[in-house]
Amino acid sequence: MNLRPVLPVAFSCALALLVAAACSGLAVSLGDQPAAASGGPGLASGGTTDAEAGSPGGLMPDPDPNAVCPDGKKTSVSGTVYDPAGQWPLYNAVVYVPRVNGELPAFRPGVACEKCTEPVPARAVALSGPDGKFVLEDVPAGNVDLVVQVGKWRRKQTISVVPCQDNPLTDENLTRLPRTRLEGDIPKIALSTGHSDALECLLRKIGIDDSEFTTDAGGGRVSMFVGCQGDDGGNFGANEFAERLGGQPFPSTNQLFDSGSLSQYDMVIFSCEGHKCDTIQTPENVAQLVDFANRGGRVFLDHNHYNWLNHADAPIERAAQFSSSPNDIQSPLSTRINTTKFPKGEAFAQWLLNVNASSTLGVLDIYAAKTSVQSLSSNRAQPWIYRDDDPKGDFYFTISTPVAVNDDDPPPEACGRVVFTDLHVSKSGGGDAMDFSDQETPFPDGCTSSVLTPQEKALEFMLFDLSSCVQQETSVPTTPPVK
Repeated sequence: MNLRPVLPVAFSCALALLVAAACSGLAVSLGDQPAAASGGPGLASGGTTDAEAGSPGGLMPDPDPNAVCPDGKKTSVSGTVYDPAGQWPLYNAVVYVPRVNGELPAFRPGVACEKCTEPVPARAVALSGPDGKFVLEDVPAGNVDLVVQVGKWRRKQTISVVPCQDNPLTDENLTRLPRTRLEGDIPKIALSTGHSDALECLLRKIGIDDSEFTTDAGGGRVSMFVGCQGDDGGNFGANEFAERLGGQPFPSTNQLFDSGSLSQYDMVIFSCEGHKCDTIQTPENVAQLVDFANRGGRVFLDHNHYNWLNHADAPIERAAQFSSSPNDIQSPLSTRINTTKFPKGEAFAQWLLNVNASSTLGVLDIYAAKTSVQSLSSNRAQPWIYRDDDPKGDFYFTISTPVAVNDDDPPPEACGRVVFTDLHVSKSGGGDAMDFSDQETPFPDGCTSSVLTPQEKALEFMLFDLSSCVQQETSVPTTPPVK
């Protein structure tokens, strides 16, 4: 019903009722997705109105929140999504207003096939761009919940929405991801330390609080394990917590596999050891990791951990061919971002420019790179950072899992994802950051810097992309359907 011609008095009354009741809006129609019926009133108090009590199932259709807005004005919310530190904007984050204020449905624990086509219980929904910005339209007025989500990263805040205008959110604390379990949901991550990189320090820099780093028995969202010990002249990564964090020793990464607990995690991160690790990369453990990825797990492999792929007795082994003696190459090295028929690559290039990690669109200078990758399978692996001139190489690539069985097969529908990086970020591996991981230095005492280098910023983008829902890698990310 069009209320614009109604007399000013009637208009004022209708607007007052709108603000007082915090009325909800029509569910957003996303592309070809039809609008759905409301799942609830969305009142900040969580109460039930008289109208709801008399409607079937306690539900009623949402009136249009913009019906009483003059001159075509709309009720909208805009802002920027940030990492947990509140420092850097995040691309491809899902931002939505739930149908019902209050507790969100819990994630299913453990490894799961999380696809971007799964609907969200939303009245309004949007995706953040390469600058982290989003605009939610047709938002109900009053006190409403706002959810920011990247995969199993999720945080909810209550905001106040004024009708018939845009409501810009300028406080990054309203639109950042959680730092602790008390603030929201964080994926369960297993991290294996290594002597030649310090990815545990990167997780701290992006904003995960120290309280979330524990042993596997400690309940934190980041379980710390120590990688290879004693099979390379005694050099290995951090293997215990500093006294201020409890002083507990890290269990061996072997325990992650021997205990059968791998499937309890959402993501596994292997920090470079500086050498291959045959004592951990056994055929049995490799098979477990491949199965984990195929069922929806996310895997981050740093340099020498390409052995997990190289020794896989499965089609994923053919995703990339590796060199057994990768070359050390000059630093810094100018590399290219793959933007050819790759929308996420275009967004990555723009994001690097936005966060001052790159001074030229599509170009990134990297340090401590290796040329481990000889070639990639076009239907199994997606290159992100590469170089065509000598020294040639693919320095970042992703694999959506499970992979195609035959070389000429189209990629199957994916559930999980693997990231491989052929460079280091920490001082111990020759990178441009001052952090290090060493058995003589308890965690987090080796994390000596708090500022992300350009190369670490690129890694941050890849970590959150790894966390996000799974889609066809070369497709344009689309707003999820609503339910």
